Amino acid sequence: MPAAAAPRILLARHGQTEWSLAGKHTGRTDIPLLEEGRRGAKLLGERLHRAPWDGLADVEVRASPLVRARETCDLAGFGERATDWDALMEFDYGAYEGLTPPEIKAGRPDWFIWRDGVEGGETLAQVSDRADEVVEWARSASRDVLVFAHGHILRSIAARWLGEPIGFAARIKLDPTSLSVLGWAYGDPAIERWNDTGHLEM
Repeated sequence: MPAAAAPRILLARHGQTEWSLAGKHTGRTDIPLLEEGRRGAKLLGERLHRAPWDGLADVEVRASPLVRARETCDLAGFGERATDWDALMEFDYGAYEGLTPPEIKAGRPDWFIWRDGVEGGETLAQVSDRADEVVEWARSASRDVLVFAHGHILRSIAARWLGEPIGFAARIKLDPTSLSVLGWAYGDPAIERWNDTGHLEM
């Protein structure tokens, strides 16, 4: 695929929430943004509307329908252009929803989400399939795409973009309101930018 035509996917993680600040697994619970998260979303939007992004006029935009992602998208100035997409929703954590890793490990000391998954929620294979769906869509035309979603599903998308198993996502941390770019290098899928929060330092 010629470099000029190779589509990229821009990943925007939602802003800070009460649960993300506390380290709780936040899957399908609709937690709103904190004021810090709202501020971060606006700063991300300001960044994406300046050079070199210049508002990303030709970019297709999709968002998780969960309020924390949709509100981030709206506050960043892309709400009217965005289509909600269930494939971008966060893991269904099942019995682990709302729990922190230490709380889960109290009952399962050796537990590791990227290897063991969760009880009563989605399997890692199901999440990987959703990530593959997003990757396939992103590569389906000669245009970049921008998605607003959640930490674990975005890390899963990155792993699958690179052709790695979903467990690779354990190695690529992603902070709230961060900007990442998945693209190409020498014709192969690559990470161009990862976990960039420079806009939050303004």
